[in-house]
Amino acid sequence: MYASTVPMDSSKLVLLLSFSYILLHQPSLTAAQPNFNNYNCNYNNTGNYTTNSTYQRNLNSLLSSLASDTQIDYGFYNLSVGEFPDRVNAIALCRGDVAVDVCRSCVNDSTHKILEVCPNKMEAFGVYELCMIRYSNRSIFGVVNEEPYIYRANRKNVLDVTLFNQALQTLFARLQAKAASGNSLKKFATGNQSAGVETVYAIVQCTPDLSKGQCSSCLLDVFRMIPNCCDGNVQGKIGVRLIRPSCNLRWEIGKFFNGTLEILPSPPPPQISSPTSLPAPAQDEIESAESLQFAFSTIRDATEDFSEKNKLGQGGFGAVYKGALPSGQEIAVKRLSKDSGQGDLEFKNEVLLVARLQHRNLVRLLGFCLQGIERLLIYEFVPNASLDHFIFDPIKRVHLNWERRYKIIGGIARGLLYLHEDSRLRIIHRDLKASNILLDEEMNPKISDFGMARLFVVDQTQGNTSRIVGTYGYMAPEYAMQGHFSVKSDVFSFGVLVLEIVTGKKNSFRNGNDIEHLLSHAWRNWREGTAQDMIDPVLSSGSATEMLRCIHIGLLCVQENVAERPTMASVVLMLSSSSLTLQIPSQPAFFMNSSTYQSDLSSSMEHNSRVTESSLSESVAIPLSKNEVSITELYPR
Repeated sequence: MYASTVPMDSSKLVLLLSFSYILLHQPSLTAAQPNFNNYNCNYNNTGNYTTNSTYQRNLNSLLSSLASDTQIDYGFYNLSVGEFPDRVNAIALCRGDVAVDVCRSCVNDSTHKILEVCPNKMEAFGVYELCMIRYSNRSIFGVVNEEPYIYRANRKNVLDVTLFNQALQTLFARLQAKAASGNSLKKFATGNQSAGVETVYAIVQCTPDLSKGQCSSCLLDVFRMIPNCCDGNVQGKIGVRLIRPSCNLRWEIGKFFNGTLEILPSPPPPQISSPTSLPAPAQDEIESAESLQFAFSTIRDATEDFSEKNKLGQGGFGAVYKGALPSGQEIAVKRLSKDSGQGDLEFKNEVLLVARLQHRNLVRLLGFCLQGIERLLIYEFVPNASLDHFIFDPIKRVHLNWERRYKIIGGIARGLLYLHEDSRLRIIHRDLKASNILLDEEMNPKISDFGMARLFVVDQTQGNTSRIVGTYGYMAPEYAMQGHFSVKSDVFSFGVLVLEIVTGKKNSFRNGNDIEHLLSHAWRNWREGTAQDMIDPVLSSGSATEMLRCIHIGLLCVQENVAERPTMASVVLMLSSSSLTLQIPSQPAFFMNSSTYQSDLSSSMEHNSRVTESSLSESVAIPLSKNEVSITELYPR
């Protein structure tokens, strides 16, 4: 379709047959892999790797795992091998309408061909007709990658450019919405539209690790480039492919894809009438949930039967284990408590909702497992543990210089902003703390344990709850004392977290023979003009102005008056614009006497609640729900 053909005379045919005979009878030659339609090597100038280096070994291991993977049947492969700075990240994506065996064959071919065309390159991108492959030493998951940009176009023009473009725009709008609304395994749509005597057929696709908004934005950017793209070589052509690493668009005047041509309107988002009841899910959502389900035997083998040596920790939800899938992909498995009180169908629907929430600063939910009373959640494995293992450790804290800490603060802010305003449903985390911030191989922060309470039956209404769950020191006073929660509850927790990151102190810490609360400590130093004395002593280099500005932002977030706390959108703006003038903070909400506060709080809640006083080096937890889960609220947009 994209190349013209010409008749071949007899002499050329004889020469071709002779040459083919020679090739077929050369025993030393091996069958070559088919050529990529297009490829690009080292497009971000990240350099080359040396032969027999750790990076090369990781790359070979990763490509071998991709080529031999027989577990994935939905056409999207994402895998990482190794540790920073030699970690290799890869994505392989098949066109959404191809058969499983065809997909696997295409991916297998791509893993061999990419090394031939891009030898010793730290990153590469190759495109076949039915699949594409990409690897890099940079983080590429959950990120919209715009480069490199690849196009192919048929040389022939459509009959009526104006009519054709109108039909293409109408068709694209439908397909864009449908693909962006796909789940975490497939974001793909096909369809057709009449353009007078011609009919335009098209597909659009995103890598499924993108959020709905990211996918929609990526596709829109590609579509908007058509008039000025590629030296004018695609405008009005009968067939075009526009390809970015994160999304792609293709149209033809003849059908070239499999499956139905009928495009139905995207179903409306589920209307959640109350936090404890969900409507009956649509059939396609049930099927999507099924596609996220792992076999129990697969997870049992991955964790070596949930062996103690693979145990990463124990939380209110249950134990967390490290595992590895047959493909080599590392995972973290939450083995949930067995008394959640939900039925299987409700549990699956909740998982589907959470799995659709994807952002580079959120831990990604890969799927779930149900067998008998076993309920497992499978997450991406984040290698560098949680933030509290670094900022509160006298040795490890030195690995977090100010540049990294500032990057972590910004990442947490953007993740919360996504949950509060940009995700499909509005999310209130309600248990944001240092131990719920995980760090990837490049020390990027990822918020964990969002959406967990939806997997349990919790006695609450949208604006308040009679069962408080959280960690003392991070909870906003209106939530801890009265059960009132809002996005500003998370803002309060974020403010405490920012102060911890800058000072290296826990929200309750020993000061001589006394126990002091971080908020009162910060407020006193701020009023006395000695805020610089609060900065973690290991931060000997870095921008003192940025550190003091973060203390200022932290104090704005923990103000006692809920209305005076900024939104996360405002916080992100404050962090990104040093020229923005900040308001003067008012007195924060803090408790001078922790024992008095605990007594008041415990008497105001359920009789069976318990308050546990930890050691002086630990913050105080207040688990007032029998499951000790973090509470997350979801509201329809």
